[in-house]
Amino acid sequence: MITPNPSQQVLNGKINLPKKELILEIELNGKMKFEQLMNTIYSQFGICHRVLSANVEYVNGRSFGSVQLYISVNSEDYDELEVYLQKNKLLSTTVEYVCRKYL
Repeated sequence: MITPNPSQQVLNGKINLPKKELILEIELNGKMKFEQLMNTIYSQFGICHRVLSANVEYVNGRSFGSVQLYISVNSEDYDELEVYLQKNKLLSTTVEYVCRKYL
């Protein structure tokens, strides 16, 4: 008997890929406001995030600095976010977050 893989489910014709926990660092260069970026990540891409650290300075209404976000996202959604960041000329780097669980 073949049983379905519990880590992947089909819902409304879309495969829910397994999520990875990532730390995303974004360099703000004045092209987009910090608040606008956070809102876009949540509302447009549906990615919940936690701000781990932010060093943001405002000059004439523009945001400069860097921000580190903790996100849990599947690869498809992350690819879309990466294209968005590149399109808006925001430099970003990611590190996969691994947490040890002790029993």
